[in-house]
Formats: sequence, structure tokens, C-alpha cells
Amino acid sequence: MDDWSDYLVCLTVAETGSLTAAAQELGVSQPTISRRLQALEARLAEPLFERENGQSKLTPLGHKITAHAQRMRDEASAIHRAAIAQDQSLSGLVVVSASEGIGADWLPGALAGFQRDNPGIGIEITIKNHPANLADREADIALRWNGPGTQQSLVGRRGATVGAGLYASQDYIDRHGTLSRVEDLADHACVAWSQGGYFGWPSTEAGSAVLPKHIAFKANSPASHAKGLEAGFGIGVTSHRLALQLDNMVRLLPEFETSLDLWVVAHETVRKSARIRGAFDHIIAAMKRDAAFFERGTPTVLS
Repeated sequence: MDDWSDYLVCLTVAETGSLTAAAQELGVSQPTISRRLQALEARLAEPLFERENGQSKLTPLGHKITAHAQRMRDEASAIHRAAIAQDQSLSGLVVVSASEGIGADWLPGALAGFQRDNPGIGIEITIKNHPANLADREADIALRWNGPGTQQSLVGRRGATVGAGLYASQDYIDRHGTLSRVEDLADHACVAWSQGGYFGWPSTEAGSAVLPKHIAFKANSPASHAKGLEAGFGIGVTSHRLALQLDNMVRLLPEFETSLDLWVVAHETVRKSARIRGAFDHIIAAMKRDAAFFERGTPTVLS
């Protein structure tokens, strides 16, 4: 008899691009993924992947199998969501997905009061650098930047606006000087994001972007990015809330202000669950109470 979870293994390998990434996604070892994939190919008597230019690509049969597996996963997720939607009890687990910065330093405190008021509910926070797939039940609620995303059947509300500016450490300024105008950035080193820029860089009055002369430090983590600024690698754009938690940080060109909107998102079916609806509304309310913390970096009112 087929083990249907083997088809999920095949689908995950196709989506993540490697056995190692699939193992991390499914929470098992890489040898386990390899063994189960080989067992599935043995039952089907045909390979599902082939090597091309050093990469694993689906065979024609592999494309058919993953298409069916995707529909199977969608239907299983729909069944799970329907069951949760009928649950009106204030008990069970609520899984919230967020990026590292918000998920690590603000969200636990924001949800503590909700859990105390509802002791039958457990909270799980998952830190992801990519949007959680809410339709596939990777999370019940997701905190997302600049909108709810394009996935269908989602409900979302803008919870907060996160303000940011241009910062450097006092040590860096002592060694390299400060800025008197945007054009001076061209003579400095920068602390950058390794996966795109969360916040934009300043522009001249004519609208021309001015970038530092070279990248001295790069990170894909908000905490690491902020620590790079604190360590004196260069100048960078970071949120006021993170900058004001660091030592000896100086804001440069204070007239420059940028921001990102932070949204709270859930699948429309799952949000009918009492515990998920309660957590969703609680997060929104906490963000509204803490608006000054997000916008200007003033101390949180939730501590």
C-alpha cells in the first residue's frame, strides 16, 4: 500500500530544490528524505528526478506526481481549516509566523497577556524569512510587511507603521566624519541587507538615489544588521525601535524618514476559529496601543 506522505516528500523536494532543504522543511533527516524518495521511485518503477547541470529536475512522471500531490495537500489543508473553523473553544494551539525582529523582541510580550487571559490556549511563534503559506497551515496567523500578500482567501489588517532612519555608531562618525547632505553618502561605507533592502536609501532633491561607496557589512537578520551598525562598520537604514536599543547610535540626516507597514494576516476560514480570531484581534489591538514604539522607537507600553 502507498504511503501518501511519500508523495509529500516528492512535492517538498521539488518545491525546495534539494533533499537537504526538503529535510529542513519537513523536520526530518536528509537520509530519511533520500530513502523515502527512493522507495517511492521503486514502487513506481520510474525515476521522479534527474540530474541536469548539477541540479535535480523533475522527470515527466515527476511533474504528474507533484501536480497530484499538490492537489492532495490542498484538499487536506482545506479539511483541516474547515475543522478549525468549527472550533469555538478558547483552547488549543495558535501558531503565529513572523520575521525575526518583530517575532523575537516584541511578539512574545504582546501575546503574554492574551495567554494569561486564556490559559487553555498555547502560543507557538515560528520565525521565517519568507512568508508562511497560510493555506497549507504553516501558521494560523502571519505578520507580514507591506501588505497581506497575493495568496487567495486571506484576510488582513494593517497593524502598525514601522518608522526608520539613517544611523551610524559614534565610533564610525569619529573615524569617518558625519553627513551634512545626502550627497555625502557617496564617501562612506554602508551596512546593507543581503536579501534586498527592507527600507530605502535617501535620495537627492532631484530624486537621484545616493549610495555609499562600498558595502562594509551585510546581513539578512535585523538583529545582526543593527549590531553591524553598532560595531561601526558603516552607515545604514534601520528602524528607530532597533536603533534606540543600541549603544552610542547617532541618527544622520534626521530629515530623512522612511517606513514600512506591518500587517496581520490569516486565512479567511481559519479566522472563524474563536482562539485564532481572539489572537488575531489581540495582536492588532496591541500594535495600535504600541504605535509610538513602532513609529518612533519610544519605549513599548506592553512591558
